[in-house]
Amino acid sequence: MKEKSRVHIPVLKQEVLHLLNPKKNENFVDCTAGAGGHSLALLEKNRPNGKVLALEWDSNLYNILESKKRERLIVCNESYTMLEEIVEEKEFGPISGIIFDLGFSSFHIEKSGRGFSFRRNEPLDMRYNKNILLTAKEVVNQYREKDLLYIIRKWGEEEYADRIVENIIKERKERLIKNTKDLVKIIEKSVPSSYRNRRIHCATKTFQGIRIAVNGEIMNFKSALPQSLKILKKGGRLAVITFHGIEERALLDFIDKNDVDLLTKEPVKPGALEINKNIRSRSAKLRVIIKK
Repeated sequence: MKEKSRVHIPVLKQEVLHLLNPKKNENFVDCTAGAGGHSLALLEKNRPNGKVLALEWDSNLYNILESKKRERLIVCNESYTMLEEIVEEKEFGPISGIIFDLGFSSFHIEKSGRGFSFRRNEPLDMRYNKNILLTAKEVVNQYREKDLLYIIRKWGEEEYADRIVENIIKERKERLIKNTKDLVKIIEKSVPSSYRNRRIHCATKTFQGIRIAVNGEIMNFKSALPQSLKILKKGGRLAVITFHGIEERALLDFIDKNDVDLLTKEPVKPGALEINKNIRSRSAKLRVIIKK
């Protein structure tokens, strides 16, 4: 039962509500709705006529969200790369605030069976949406060495990427790397023992890089940011929760290139109490910008 409850914990919920500052009858968009934590919290604050447009790309999470549907909650099983088109199609607006929570849901680790977790032995899949053709198995077994190196070093920010990729190439010449357990074993033998014994698992960054590659996460995020700014009303707020350096740099680059006000001079981070309740929130950073 405890495991199930973690699926629904929205990161930095109170901070998001404080900084987006929803008022009655205002409309909001949750671009990464998951099981609806942020969406439902906003819906409580924008009564009686305010609406929330909730986008969720994963069909399983969408079904969970759909089961919680409220009168003023509009749920869409779509990627936020389609944000502007969806808003136009739904005739949704004016929009006072938008939220992106770029962390992947605990559902993906605990319930999906798609190989997001290095602690479970599951097929190498890592797709948020099953309509994606590319899987983690194809990335690991078919990508060229230099492309695999780029993914793990650049998007995974893994310092031992060279050794890991070298051993992946050796292993896949002998047999197909099919599941997470196979990949974890390769990673563990590729890094020093001191690295294996850290608080953060030695496979974390490699899995991160491959997951980003499979789902096109950075490109998708970069394409959604200008759409968000375009559909926001003047004075509207855009809140983004990032979890690693690649996302953070993409956001900061967008802020630098656009004439916006940064409400959070320093990123807002979860406190010790939240981290204790939800360890996966520890790397979260919230920034909020205001459209001029």
